[in-house]
Amino acid sequence: MKNQIRLLMCSTLLMASSAVAQDAGLKAEVFTSWTSGGEEKAVSAIREEFESEGGEWENFSIAGFENANAALQNRMIAGDPPTVVQRVVGADTADYAEQGLLNPITDVATAGDWAAVMPKALLDYATYDGDIYLVPTGIHGENWMFYSMPAFEKAGITEPPKDWDAFFADMDALKAAGVTPIAWGGQAWQEVKVFNAILASEVGIEGFSKIYADEDEAILNSDGVLKTFEIFGRMRDYVDAGAPGRNWNDATAMVINGDAGLQFMGDWAKGEFALAGQNAGTDFGCALAPASDGLVYISDAFAFPKTGDEEQDKAQKLMAKVVMMPEVQQKFSLAKGSIPVRSDVDMSDFDVCAQTGMSLLAENKIVPEHGILITPQKVGALTDMVDQYWSNPSATPEDGASAFIDVIAAD
Repeated sequence: MKNQIRLLMCSTLLMASSAVAQDAGLKAEVFTSWTSGGEEKAVSAIREEFESEGGEWENFSIAGFENANAALQNRMIAGDPPTVVQRVVGADTADYAEQGLLNPITDVATAGDWAAVMPKALLDYATYDGDIYLVPTGIHGENWMFYSMPAFEKAGITEPPKDWDAFFADMDALKAAGVTPIAWGGQAWQEVKVFNAILASEVGIEGFSKIYADEDEAILNSDGVLKTFEIFGRMRDYVDAGAPGRNWNDATAMVINGDAGLQFMGDWAKGEFALAGQNAGTDFGCALAPASDGLVYISDAFAFPKTGDEEQDKAQKLMAKVVMMPEVQQKFSLAKGSIPVRSDVDMSDFDVCAQTGMSLLAENKIVPEHGILITPQKVGALTDMVDQYWSNPSATPEDGASAFIDVIAAD
């Protein structure tokens, strides 16, 4: 990654020295991986306000964060960066900032007094070497379990499972009722989300942080890690044959249609339920993964590549200002399923899932996901390892735990 980034910096600096503004207006090409119906509705809240403030939005979207990330790197290497790019708060974006490939937006953050309304931990993760480079669009909880209330009723399940023994009993009941128990998105990044949801429940959110942030040997070698792989492996018996390669929103549709009992997914899945006209507490339910003591969170954000174009620089600052407007934060999160970044947003229109997440945030019962805490190289290694374990039914929990320790302990 470092070598790639150095190439990126050289290409971008060469491009910046020769770039000539092609537009007199505040035109911004906005590069995202948001392509589902709920995501598109959410981003329209930003787009509409940006355009009302004098901006011109040019959309560029590629489905799947990994696909979008690869395409972004290719464009940066080619000296053709977008004006604004969707990123995830964390170490991956730090590589770009450290190599001088991003424009800071510290002046916008200072003028808007972001520090007074944004959680300090999140603002710190958006800050590199004293400057702020990211504007978070919302906070997502990742260890949620969304379930179909009609499917649960069909199987005689009256409440979400509170521990893993109850969970597997419910999965057996769903299977007996002719319902696919788990709507499984068979892509490696989705598998890691489920793995982390189990890990956080088995070692606690404090232990989760100590593993990824501190490489804590005692917790890495604990029964909680071994149990995580045991639970994760057991789930293979409760997914359908069509799971491999399935997109996350297609898995969500299985729950929406009552074809599957539940899905482990970040709360962006709520955007799909909302788009389908379904309501939390009536058509679907939400609960943290069994035995969880807090929320594993991630935050999408916009970053601003150096383009060498003063007009695009102005468009970037306008975008940063717009994203943090309270009314934009509210509209975006209502559609996306996230929690607003700002603490002063009116939450009265948010559903029980978001209210629960906001309460956990207020109580500091939250922990950042692995992508915020470890290097992009380790993220890739972890993703590969989890996918290999899932794809190999003969692998034992001991095999998985040993491979996990190797990934976390690697330099």
